Amino acid sequence: MRKSWPEFRHPLFIVCVLLYAAYQLNRYVLHRPMPELLTSYLGDLAAMPVMLSLALAAQRRLVAKSRAFVLPDLWLLAAWAYVSVFFEAILPYFSATAVGDPFDVVAYAVGTLAFRHWLNRPG
Repeated sequence: MRKSWPEFRHPLFIVCVLLYAAYQLNRYVLHRPMPELLTSYLGDLAAMPVMLSLALAAQRRLVAKSRAFVLPDLWLLAAWAYVSVFFEAILPYFSATAVGDPFDVVAYAVGTLAFRHWLNRPG
């Protein structure tokens, strides 16, 4: 029998989702003080592994029909560039709460590299 959704069982994916969920729970419900480094960059660091894992799963199920498919490096670079430009350059012009921060771009890059190294493997 074929295993289902191996992308979502990887510890890095689970940790990223749980960390982001805990951060949001604290932000909106618990209101506990946290170090500024975590509140500023945790979501950005966790975003790329989660988004790219979802993209990988969709690509494997809907297009490639193969668990051996991995996202090409050029796609990872494009995803990092798109997210960085949209959230750090474009969105701040349209949202009063969005702020362009170059360290967010670094956090997206680290998350993308973590995805490439640990999650972007044949299933």
